[in-house]
Amino acid sequence: MKGLATTVTLCSFLSTTVYALESNLTKPLSSRIILPSTFKPPQVFKNVNLLRNINLEKCYPRETINVVIENIDSKAQDEYFLPFEASLVDKVGGLEARDKNEPENGLFEAELVEYDPYSSTQFYRIRLQQPLKPSEQLTLNINFAILSALTPLPARIGQTDKQYLLHTFSAYFPSAYPTANQKTKLKFPGTEVPEYTEIGTSPETQGSTFTYGPFASIPAGASELVRVRYEFTKPVIHATSMERDIEISHWGGNLAIEERYWLSNLGAHLSHPFSRVSWATTAYYNPPTSAIRELRHPLRAGTLNPYFVDDIGNVSTSRFRSGPRDANVDLKPRYPVFGGWKYNFRVGWDANLKYFVRKVSGGDSYVLKVPFLEGIKMAEGVEYERVQVRVILPEGATNVKYDAPLPLVSAEISAHRTFMDTLGRTALKLTALNVFDDVREKDLIITYDYPISLLLRKPLSIFISLLGVFAAAWALGQVDISIGKKR
Repeated sequence: MKGLATTVTLCSFLSTTVYALESNLTKPLSSRIILPSTFKPPQVFKNVNLLRNINLEKCYPRETINVVIENIDSKAQDEYFLPFEASLVDKVGGLEARDKNEPENGLFEAELVEYDPYSSTQFYRIRLQQPLKPSEQLTLNINFAILSALTPLPARIGQTDKQYLLHTFSAYFPSAYPTANQKTKLKFPGTEVPEYTEIGTSPETQGSTFTYGPFASIPAGASELVRVRYEFTKPVIHATSMERDIEISHWGGNLAIEERYWLSNLGAHLSHPFSRVSWATTAYYNPPTSAIRELRHPLRAGTLNPYFVDDIGNVSTSRFRSGPRDANVDLKPRYPVFGGWKYNFRVGWDANLKYFVRKVSGGDSYVLKVPFLEGIKMAEGVEYERVQVRVILPEGATNVKYDAPLPLVSAEISAHRTFMDTLGRTALKLTALNVFDDVREKDLIITYDYPISLLLRKPLSIFISLLGVFAAAWALGQVDISIGKKR
């Protein structure tokens, strides 16, 4: 009967937790809508004026589009479609759209549309918060970045040579609607741009900024190929995967965090074998290099017990600095990571729980607020192909709900068993694709119920276990195991 009661309790716990998770997921995790294969965006909008900014200062291109749209239909409209090449759409990340004149109203809903898997063009659908009436205008602000969009050219360089990257795009912003007037601006990391496409008198150059346009009366779907090659003697840091574990301990008042990285450098490969002597000589004057020499990992004030471990073991070349306002861990890999090289490692630390969790007054609910991504912070940027965040809540936590700062492709809940657990701890696992380091400033918010009775479960379990051990030892001590007869 005791085993049956335990099983019933476990099933009840899991069903309650899973229901709480499902009730939070009001939208499809894939953010992909299925439409008929004959779908074409209705021509209900016109781009009155469009300004496109492409920032190439980091190891990935970041685009910002400000476009004044006008409803040219006879009815109110609230769906604006944004086209992408099929080969590019799966690399787009961090797409956000808002009203530029009223950003305080929050983000518009942006979802990927699937209508024909064999089409060369795919679409994002942006749904306006309020339908735009006929002849009315709205200024849209659209931001997104593109993963693995830059190609080193030449593909192989010497150990101390400069590195150049190639970026290919259309001078006309891909649009499903006609555009009356538009410009495209590029911001390079420096002034050395040896190769670029010319279109008439464009581009207009001013320092590290190139401007293509203005272009007038651009039809829907028009494109004009542009290639730019620019100097970027920095590492192209790409994480194929990053796993982040956040473990909460109410008893210890501790928040334990561990991040595991599968890192690679997508820059130009070495044209000759690596020379340790040549590398050692550069330590005296520290010239620009395409290799990953060091990784900076900012942390919050009060961080304790940091560690840096790779596949071999503890890496002693890291340096931890803690101040009253912040803390930093400087991670130095065992070897410089040049183009095509990989480096896997994990870094972890502890923090005081009171800075991240608060109790809701008048109940047993708690609110956890932590960064969705902390990670390494480099001037040249970091891109993540896949990010998995696992939050391990206290044993018995129920009614788990969350608010993530970016679109997710999966979310699941499970039981995570550790030392002296009975039913296992509640673990929420969230997975996102095409993540960029600008997410570091955005928080993940989780609410859960955790009554005081469950807080006492572990000490009671330890007490009962120890009592059972002593009782068993006493009972064994009463057993007569002598061979001879008693006198």
